[in-house]
Amino acid sequence: MSGVQKQIVGEADGGQRIDRWLRRMFPHLSQGRIEKMCRKGELRVDGGRVKSATRIEAGQEVRIPPIPDAELTKPAPKRDIVSEADAEMIRACVIWKDDHIIALNKPPGLPTQGGSKQTRHVDGLAEALKFDLDEKPRLVHRLDKDTRGVLVLARNGAAARKLTAAFRSKQARKLYWAVVVGVPRSPEGIIDLAVAKRHGRGGEKVSAGVAGGKKALTRYRVIDRAGGKAAWVAFEPETGRTHQLRVHAAAMETPILGDGKYGGREAFIAGEDISRRLHLHAKNLRIPHPAGGILEVSAPLPDHMRATFRTFGFDDRAGNDLFQEFKDISEP
Repeated sequence: MSGVQKQIVGEADGGQRIDRWLRRMFPHLSQGRIEKMCRKGELRVDGGRVKSATRIEAGQEVRIPPIPDAELTKPAPKRDIVSEADAEMIRACVIWKDDHIIALNKPPGLPTQGGSKQTRHVDGLAEALKFDLDEKPRLVHRLDKDTRGVLVLARNGAAARKLTAAFRSKQARKLYWAVVVGVPRSPEGIIDLAVAKRHGRGGEKVSAGVAGGKKALTRYRVIDRAGGKAAWVAFEPETGRTHQLRVHAAAMETPILGDGKYGGREAFIAGEDISRRLHLHAKNLRIPHPAGGILEVSAPLPDHMRATFRTFGFDDRAGNDLFQEFKDISEP
């Protein structure tokens, strides 16, 4: 059995999750073993307890507990092999690439990370996005599985650290476009409703305005409307809770078109030749670039939303520069 080890996080490793950092050092370690180390307080950073998702920073000291010889001699798990078809698909999603950042127009239905019953995801497919570098790009934020649009990955540790800090400090600004069923009572405003996760027969779901929930704040502005039937709404989330925009839209009694999970039957428009897919798109991301300056990336609308825009007469050339306008919406 190995003894206790203490490792200093290198400059290139800052900003990544501790479980991923540990598996790079000890490829044989299972996720279950790492979770157990965290639960028992054996794995520590600067003397403090951590969770498997805790992100480490350069210069921190990580205490690694003794690892049994039997586990040290286990063969390292084989790295997932990305099929040629998947490699072509994920490369076709690239809408920005430089030495520090890769931005994707993530397709709907593709999870950002793996999880229960999720074996095909952006994090795994990122192996095909190394291009001229040795390491695969790292996730620095997430998009819901069913949401399409701008997703940024860092191409090195230093970029990951700076981008992660930008998201945490809210320097990164995200603008979403949605088609909602009905029209919000006010043409613009702020939705300030805490959200909480709960589990049921249908899997994980989020509720708004419940006791003990986490603060969730969303700015919105109606860009156009089709009578009282539907509206094109821009959302800018101030917080990044799971399914936040979907839950907040439903709380306004204007669910996002196609969102049966939170809007039920009211999330669909009868008698219209309109896609039943979710009409939520991560349109723009504005973020400080790791090398200096500001990077703004925009993703084109998916085909089903573009068709719905045509049906309702929405002109997608409008609403392309709403970040400044959102500043006019005062805090509640």
